[in-house]
Amino acid sequence: MDYKETLDYMFTQLPMYQREGKAAYKANLDNTIALCNHLNNPQEKFKSIHIAGTNGKGSTAHLIASCFQLAGFKTGLYTSPHLKDYRERIKINGEMIPENKVVHFIHKHKKAFDKIKPSFFEMTVGLAFEYFAKEEVDIAIIEVGMGGRLDSTNVMTPILSVITNIGYDHMQFLGDSLDKIAAEKAEIIKKEVPVIIGQTQPEIENLFIEKAKKEKSQIIFADQVFEAKILSKSQSGNLELDIWKNNDIYLENLNCPLLGNYQTHNLITAIQVMDFIGNQFGISKKIIQEGIEEVIVNTGLKGRWQVLSTNPLTICDTAHNKDGILSIVEQLKQIRYSKLHFVIGMVDDKNISDILNLLPHEATYYFCKANIPRGLNEEKLEQQAHKCGLRGKNYSSVREAYNVATNNAGSNDLVFIGGSTFVVAEIV
Repeated sequence: MDYKETLDYMFTQLPMYQREGKAAYKANLDNTIALCNHLNNPQEKFKSIHIAGTNGKGSTAHLIASCFQLAGFKTGLYTSPHLKDYRERIKINGEMIPENKVVHFIHKHKKAFDKIKPSFFEMTVGLAFEYFAKEEVDIAIIEVGMGGRLDSTNVMTPILSVITNIGYDHMQFLGDSLDKIAAEKAEIIKKEVPVIIGQTQPEIENLFIEKAKKEKSQIIFADQVFEAKILSKSQSGNLELDIWKNNDIYLENLNCPLLGNYQTHNLITAIQVMDFIGNQFGISKKIIQEGIEEVIVNTGLKGRWQVLSTNPLTICDTAHNKDGILSIVEQLKQIRYSKLHFVIGMVDDKNISDILNLLPHEATYYFCKANIPRGLNEEKLEQQAHKCGLRGKNYSSVREAYNVATNNAGSNDLVFIGGSTFVVAEIV
């Protein structure tokens, strides 16, 4: 098979949660363990940092990877889902895995796949682990796909675990309360492996403390040590911040290219990670600051409060759950514009009314469906939105909705695209 045929095989033959939803979900690690055993357990051959959380784990992973990369370490980065190119999921020093490596992996192990029958995600994790091991990375930053306990990435033992925050998402798999969701994510905490929690949430703080105690793991809550103070910001420019550690200045005039106030949580988490582990790797505060400032250049991060145009101001963001959308709505309130044009699409396995009820009523909505099986029909989305007091029309594709919105927008208007990673993927 060539690369295109290999991708077709991966996308059509192997169950893929991002496209199919619940039908592709495996409620155990048996397949991953069998696959890793077949591959001679490559996950044991490199150092790693494991990152879970409801929101912000992707941005946090990229920030950490950028710092290691800038410090001269060969840095693997595994994230999901991808926006445009499957190979975005697996990078070394910001470079995507070569097409021929993907083809070779599938060709070499296809008989094993036929026997083990891994999901798309399980197979991709195996590919990432083998690639990082063979390329002898110094460190790999590994983002959890969903949850923690049963996620395919949870077969490794990292040098550090990170949990950004806990919110309501994937409740059909992880549970219907913060306690249940937190308990699933807390299972990435390994015996005597330190853990950093990004945000202190009083209702689940003790759950993490008790789990860390049980595993004899040091635990640090990043926001109890570090604070980010925004000095200035522009609608389409960088955030300028001072970072304080225990009431002493730590980083001055940090220019963060990741826009959106919600990124301050991810910044603090990443800085806590680098501060904690910096001595072990000899990474200075200067490198940490430069790594953060160069994160987009170094890692190619996209889709997080990304400005696509300034006339009219056009922004996209991959936030897709209640907490993520709430952050987006708060951010939109801080922007001056004449009229808001909101291009929105969602997946069909979420409680969408909870999200729709958060959205501003004064906007004009352009309802659409991403080109994946899990995408919610645009007419159904429009009907649900109308019940929540949102007004607009439905369109047959994301691109059509986006084009109509930008054509309708005046120079002082704002166009926002979001609701699903898969909607943003069709625009960026």
